[in-house]
Amino acid sequence: MTRVRRTPRFADLPTLAGRDERHAWDVWGRADEIGTLNLIGGEQRRAAADAVRTGEMISLTLPLNEPDPGLFDDRDLYRHVIEDTAAGHDDKLDGFYLQGSSQWDGLRHINAGRHGYWGGRSEDDLATTDVLGVDRWAAHGFGGRGVLVDVAGHLDARGTPLAPDQPVEITAAMLDEVATAQGTEFRSGDILVVRTGWTEWYRALPAEHRARLRGTIGSGFACPGLESSKDMAAYLWDREFAAVAVDNVGVEVFPVNRDKGFLHRRLIALQGMPLGELWHLPRLARVCAERGHYDFLLISGVLPLPRGVGSPANAHAIV
Repeated sequence: MTRVRRTPRFADLPTLAGRDERHAWDVWGRADEIGTLNLIGGEQRRAAADAVRTGEMISLTLPLNEPDPGLFDDRDLYRHVIEDTAAGHDDKLDGFYLQGSSQWDGLRHINAGRHGYWGGRSEDDLATTDVLGVDRWAAHGFGGRGVLVDVAGHLDARGTPLAPDQPVEITAAMLDEVATAQGTEFRSGDILVVRTGWTEWYRALPAEHRARLRGTIGSGFACPGLESSKDMAAYLWDREFAAVAVDNVGVEVFPVNRDKGFLHRRLIALQGMPLGELWHLPRLARVCAERGHYDFLLISGVLPLPRGVGSPANAHAIV
């Protein structure tokens, strides 16, 4: 299939004033609020339906009470309160962090320093309006053709398994190598899903080991992830991915290499790209390998939450 570009190449995007960082704020206009989800419309959704071959539906997300314990000291697990009523029960969640489990990071999550959030919005813009809330994604609809790049499965088959507790950088070349081995071709508007095997490894750890990892983000924690350089930002933009989701803690490799920069800032604030974290992918990987196809219809039920910074992913693959 011949791909027709729908956006400028990364190298042709303008740079921020005083910084060698490229931004896509003018691609859909500075009033835009959904970023790269603009790449998914009716045509892309109709084409995504062609990836459904059996109709099997696979959850891509952890239970809401996992990871257990949470990895951040300041994010305690929610409290689930069940209340008796005359007719039965109601329930609510207290202290529910939307970034606590399988999630999407929204466009309010990360800024580009003094240059602001997606489109150049300021802190005051976010404080006084509903701009850039995840409800904008919910209204647009979050779904399209998903493509799994099973890095963990590929390296296992090669006899060089990925170490889940080491800062292994997944480069653009590695993503292409795995996609080629799978026979996977990318299309404009795809939602890229990358498997490192991290959530599976974490869930299998003894409780005392998991407890020792709590609070270590930023102080010794390490895991594989996407390389954080501008080269990776260019790769993801130039292939016109609508979103990227990974089964690790923060999409990019940990610890972050400050010399290469922060991929979150580049993708969310400057490219308007949704980032999914802590996805759970073993069943999807197994089914894709068995059928020899790594594309599927991906549907994500993002919360219609005004001013929402993030959302549970509520994601399913229909294969």
